Amino acid sequence: MQVTETLAEGLKRELKVVIPASELASRLDTYLDDLKDKVKIKGFRPGKVPAAHLKRLYGRQATAEILNELLNETTRKAVEERNEKPALQPEIDLPDGDAEAILSGSADISFKMSYDILPEFELIDFKTVEIERPVVEISDAEIDEQIAQIADNNKPFETKDGAAEDGDRVLMSYLGKLDGTPFDGGADENGQLVLGSKQFIPGFEEQLVGLKAGDEKVIEVSFPEDYPAKHLAGKAVTFDIVVKEVQAPGEVKIDDDFAKGLGLEGLDKLKEIIRGQIESQYGAMTRQKVKRQLLDKLDEVYTFDLPERLVQSEFDGVWRQVEQDMQRSGKSFEDEETTEEEARGEYRKIAERRVRLGLVLSEVGEQNQVKVTDEEVQRALYDKVRQFPGQEKQVFDFYRSNPTALASLQAPIYEEKVVDYILELAKVTDKTVTKDELMAEDEDEG
Repeated sequence: MQVTETLAEGLKRELKVVIPASELASRLDTYLDDLKDKVKIKGFRPGKVPAAHLKRLYGRQATAEILNELLNETTRKAVEERNEKPALQPEIDLPDGDAEAILSGSADISFKMSYDILPEFELIDFKTVEIERPVVEISDAEIDEQIAQIADNNKPFETKDGAAEDGDRVLMSYLGKLDGTPFDGGADENGQLVLGSKQFIPGFEEQLVGLKAGDEKVIEVSFPEDYPAKHLAGKAVTFDIVVKEVQAPGEVKIDDDFAKGLGLEGLDKLKEIIRGQIESQYGAMTRQKVKRQLLDKLDEVYTFDLPERLVQSEFDGVWRQVEQDMQRSGKSFEDEETTEEEARGEYRKIAERRVRLGLVLSEVGEQNQVKVTDEEVQRALYDKVRQFPGQEKQVFDFYRSNPTALASLQAPIYEEKVVDYILELAKVTDKTVTKDELMAEDEDEG
């Protein structure tokens, strides 16, 4: 094998590789010699099939397979001998005109391989990184508020005489019509709705106020412009309503008996569970803020050339998602007060940031031997499987038989473990914030 460097510009590399035709011929002879003891051909005893006959029957197919193996093998070897780390699998350019001559064994294998190498950079001392961790102190009032909400959702309703009022529950049948024709999903014989809950489309609940059991009414409403069902979005419709019963809400006493009705030992246990749920919720938001701060700081510190093809691959993935989201929402770039060119520029920056931070985190993990265990991947797989009830076996088999898909489960685990490693070294100080401040920060960050 002869390797000649034809381009070394920044992170870009191009090599010309020549493999003598004799190498392909030698491997073909070895392949056919092994094959003659395995194949059964009418008119020949096992192991006695002439090589020339085998070559006529299997030579072209075998040559193609061996050629593919040779290209992969020499590509890998060429990179290893140069002690380089390609950002992606090198691209191979084998001129179409040479293929026939190569397969016939009359020409050397000459091809071009091109790739981007990974950039080299020094890791900073992470002890110099300062992170402010927002922490929310959970008050008894917040816990009581959550319990009051649970009580409100579990309050009893009793049949009442008279007109429906805000807070009452209306049992009814309804039939939705668009231009006088019933539409899918717009009917229910046993619907129920708590007035004021805002569960139905705007304007629906308000028109039920004042109705009594046995009343019939046709109400007119319009679906929101962003309604998921495109054929109904923004459309004016009618609903034929028949009120079957009106129920008034009862009172709920929050005490041990209430908690026991939820299957718990008592009110203290309910408060303990609610506190734990709130802590988990705020903890996840705090983690998000801390990670965002860390990544922002790393993005500020590290500036190095990026492998163009890696960036382009990341951008392509981001842009596909953008186009899919816009198609689903029915919006245009003009609706977002931008242009496609401007949007591409912004998402290009996002792709570059992701690639840069991904390379930094990967280097941190590699230098410090951060590993993802089989048990961690297994837990992630089971979590994914549980998201598809009834299809557990198909999902499990898909990931088990697809290394790329399984790697997609491993990647976020690895990233979180590397982030944890850095945060253990960084100077992290707690800052007490309110719930609203934590939520506001989340909205500001998008």
